[in-house]
Amino acid sequence: MSVASAETAGSSRFGVVLAGCLTALTIPLSIASPAVGIPAIRDALGGSPAALSWIINAYLLTYGCTTLVAGGLADLHGRRRIWIMGGALFALVTGLIPLMPDVAWINVLRLLQGMAASAAFAGAMASLAQVFDGQARARVFSLIGTTFGAGAAGGPLLAGGLIDALGWEWVFFLPALLAALTVPLVALSSAESRNAGSPRLDWLGAITFMLALGSLTYAMIVLPERGLLHPQTLVLLALSVVLQGVFIAVERSHRTPLLDLGLFRNRRFVGVQILAAAPAFSYVVLLVVLPAGFIGVEGLRPTEAGLAMAALSAPLLVVPLVAGYLLRWIPARTLCCAGLLIGALGLAWLAQVFQFPSVRWMPMLVIGIGIGLPWGIMDGLAVSVVGKEQAGMAAGIFNAMRLAGDSIALALVGIMLSARIGGDMMLEAGVVARAAVHRLSMGDLGGAVEALPGVSRTALAQAYVEAVRGQLFALAMATVLAAIVLGYLLREEVEPGLSRGSQ
Repeated sequence: MSVASAETAGSSRFGVVLAGCLTALTIPLSIASPAVGIPAIRDALGGSPAALSWIINAYLLTYGCTTLVAGGLADLHGRRRIWIMGGALFALVTGLIPLMPDVAWINVLRLLQGMAASAAFAGAMASLAQVFDGQARARVFSLIGTTFGAGAAGGPLLAGGLIDALGWEWVFFLPALLAALTVPLVALSSAESRNAGSPRLDWLGAITFMLALGSLTYAMIVLPERGLLHPQTLVLLALSVVLQGVFIAVERSHRTPLLDLGLFRNRRFVGVQILAAAPAFSYVVLLVVLPAGFIGVEGLRPTEAGLAMAALSAPLLVVPLVAGYLLRWIPARTLCCAGLLIGALGLAWLAQVFQFPSVRWMPMLVIGIGIGLPWGIMDGLAVSVVGKEQAGMAAGIFNAMRLAGDSIALALVGIMLSARIGGDMMLEAGVVARAAVHRLSMGDLGGAVEALPGVSRTALAQAYVEAVRGQLFALAMATVLAAIVLGYLLREEVEPGLSRGSQ
C-alpha cells in the first residue's frame, strides 16, 4: 500500500500539475529539437553520419533502458525525490551539451541526459498518480499529454527559429532552463510518497533488464548501417534474447520483483504496452525522418522545416484535451483505436502527395489529429490498470515500451529506406555505395552526391522521395494492425481516471 507523508495536505495541486507539465514539455523538446539541429551541428563540429545519428539514438537508448528502474526507485525511495534528482541532473547535463568540443562528447552527455529524463518523468507520473483519482486524474493526464504535444508541435519550429537566430546551442540551453525552473517548483509544491515497508530494489532484475533492453536498442541502432547478418548485429540480438530470459527467471524467483510479471496475464495491461509503442510508427518516426529530408534533400532552412512540421504536431496542442473531455461519454478503447485508424489514413494520404509540398500539410494534419486522441489518454491509462502502489512500475514499463518502440521503428524505417534507395538506384555493391545510401536515407543529399559523383543530384533526390513514400504506406499498415490488436486487448477496459483498486 502506498503511503504519503504528512505534508500531502499542504501540497499545492496546481504547482504539482504545472511541474508535471514542464517535465513533460522537456521530453519531446529533447527528441524533436535536436533532430532539426543535426545539420547545424554537423556544419559546426563535423562528425560522421553514424556519430551524428547517435545524437538522437543515445538519448533514446538510455531513456528506454532506465525508465523501469527509475519507476521502481520512485516507488521505493520516494517519488518526489526521484523527480527532483532526475530534473536537477537533466538541467545540468543538458546545459553542458552545447559547451562540448565535438560530437563524441555530445553523445556521451546525451546518454546521461536520457537517464536523467527517465528519472524525472517516471517520478512525475508516479507522483501525479498519488494526488489525483477518477475524472480528475483523467483531466490531469490529458493536460500532460497536451503539454507533451506542445513540445512535439513547437519543438521543430522553435528549434528552427533558435538555430537561425542564436545558434544550435539553444536547442539544448532552452530545455536546460525549463528543467532548472521545474526543480524548485517540485520541491515546493509536491508531497513525498513511497510504498510503506518496501524492501530494497531488485538490483539483479534492474541490471539484467537494462542490459537486455540496451542490447536490443543498440542492435536496432546499428542494424540500418551494418545489416541484419553483420556479426555485431547478431551478437547484440542474441545477447538481448539471453538476457531477457535471465531477467524473467530472476523476476519469477524474486519476492519483490522490479516488474510484476503477473501483470502480463492482464490483457488490458498488455494492451497499454502496445499503445505505448504504437505512436512510434505513426508519429515519432516522422519527427526524425521528415525534418532531415526537408533540410537535407529539399534545401529548406531550419525555420522553414519547422513550419513544414507544424501541421503534423499542431493538433497535439488541442486534441489530447478534447480526448480527455470525450472520455465522459466515449470509452478509451474507442478513442485510441479511432485515433490510430485516422492516423493510418493520414499516412496513406501523405504517401500519395509527399512530393507536393503545397498540399502535403493536409494529410500531416490528419495524422496529428489521429495521434492526438490516444496521446491525451495513454499516460493516464498506463497508471490506471494497476494499483497506486505500482504506479512507478507502471509508468516505468510504459515508457520503456514507448522508447523501445521508437528505437525499433526508427531502425526498421532506416533499413527499409536504405534498401529501397539502393534497389531503385541499382547501385553496385561496395563500401562507397553503402555509405552513400546510408547518408541519403538520413536526408544527407549533399553527402550522397559527394560519395557518388557519377549519379545526378536529381536522381538521388527522386530515389529518396520514392523510398519515403513506400515507408509511409508501410507505416500506415503497421498502424492499422496496432489498432486491431489494441481493440481486442482493451475490450474490457479500465477508464483512465480510475485505478484498479477504486473500481
